Amino acid sequence: MNEVAPPDPASLPPVVDVSDNSEALAAVEEVIARGPFHDSWESLRSYETPLWYRDAKFGIFLHWGVFSVPAFANEWYSRNMYLEGSAEFQHHIETYGAQRDFGYKDFIPSFTMENFRPDEWAALFRRAGAQFVVPVAEHHDGFAMYDTGRSRWSAAQMGPERDVFGDLGSAVGQAWMVFGASTHRAEHWFFMNGGSRFESDVLEPAYLDFYGPAQREETAPNERFLEDWLLRCLEVIDLYRPQILYFDWWIETPAFEPYVRMLAAYYYNRAAEWGRGVVINYKWKAFAEGSAVYDIERGSMGGIRPEAWQNDTSVSRSSWSWVEDHDYKNVDDLIAELIDTVSKNGNLMLNVGPKPDGTIAAEEQALLEGVGQWLARNGEAIYGTRPWTIPAEGPTELVVGSFVDAASPEYTSEDMRFTTRSDVTGDYVYATLLTEPGDGVARIRSFGSGLSLLNRPIQEVTVLGTKAPVEWSRSTGSLDVVLPDRHPLPCGPVIKLFLEPEPPRPRTDFLHG
Repeated sequence: MNEVAPPDPASLPPVVDVSDNSEALAAVEEVIARGPFHDSWESLRSYETPLWYRDAKFGIFLHWGVFSVPAFANEWYSRNMYLEGSAEFQHHIETYGAQRDFGYKDFIPSFTMENFRPDEWAALFRRAGAQFVVPVAEHHDGFAMYDTGRSRWSAAQMGPERDVFGDLGSAVGQAWMVFGASTHRAEHWFFMNGGSRFESDVLEPAYLDFYGPAQREETAPNERFLEDWLLRCLEVIDLYRPQILYFDWWIETPAFEPYVRMLAAYYYNRAAEWGRGVVINYKWKAFAEGSAVYDIERGSMGGIRPEAWQNDTSVSRSSWSWVEDHDYKNVDDLIAELIDTVSKNGNLMLNVGPKPDGTIAAEEQALLEGVGQWLARNGEAIYGTRPWTIPAEGPTELVVGSFVDAASPEYTSEDMRFTTRSDVTGDYVYATLLTEPGDGVARIRSFGSGLSLLNRPIQEVTVLGTKAPVEWSRSTGSLDVVLPDRHPLPCGPVIKLFLEPEPPRPRTDFLHG
């Protein structure tokens, strides 16, 4: 048996009474009534994605919590350890004993985060090139990583006994990155329900405020749970002023719809009071089109999406949280995901999962450093860019949709992604190669003179990260670029085209009909 000391029930903080929400809900309605947004889809569709988010392109996601103590399988340990027949169920019995004697709550004392150094984390994320950081404020397990007033089950009162969420937010702000919050509370309605089907601590009255409601997932949540969900989300908004609010699945179920509208109106109105541009990330059809920013989990778009969107993925294929036997992606995989996402008008939010002692595994730090090194050389083709006429060329076809990163595509030197930018110096197009050409020559068919995709003359061709002169020639079929040296980093080099200025258009303002 693994020796993990369970908490003494007598030592736990008192239960928080959240049965009467009338006063808090009245305050919410006051904020919504003040506007400028109201809780209707018609009003919420007037939302505009802020420029900082459209330019940011890359952020860090963090799954941290009590589930990192057992560090087995994935972040759903709190659910699966109560599902008879699962690997987690058997592992738990063999390692910790029966669930009636040692439940999920009993991991909390070992979730200490004694080596948590938020300034060091923020410095790592900045070196990785991240523009925003979004830690989980509360996962499906119901343990809040922030200093909530609606539950005793929080990192501020148990485990670390520290507002680790708020401390990280302060460090992120000091490092000039945008701070966000992720909430997965909605799924808690049913998440621990396996423990209600056999003798376990889930049904013990002393712990119902943690494990509950533990209802059937086929049952719509009741008003009290929905009110609590709403008020917990708004608590995070008011306490920490996150500029990104990310939601996982299940809020798309019909019972949440009026509460989702209230949340969005409240958040957008509070942001207007702060003078800040904010973003809500949602999945599936939880929000009306145009009222928030669409997110695909571990996914890819088939083409350019006109509106900004996001791909959230992880450094690991096997888990979002810390486990002992990760199936890690490599740096090439991560950079290719970033490049592909940005070429299609998206942002990439890349997840790491800290250990229960508050450290980030060396393997995950190395992956972030690798992405940062690539961005330090080639970030001009990523940050602040917009999609070009087409996002890509090359023979490799991607699987599109959600949950498609089980394996990485085998890219060729013909596979590349395109972005563009315009500033006071001129107009630029970037071609990012996903693999280094073996013969040292990049052949870009979409830039051939015989195509109308690039219908302006090329004034100059350079390769990012090198000052060496570049030999190039343009034919009907392609633009051929002789690369001046080997690209020292993952993926391939970035070729930058400086286009000749567009000729001035003749004036017509003096003409009359």
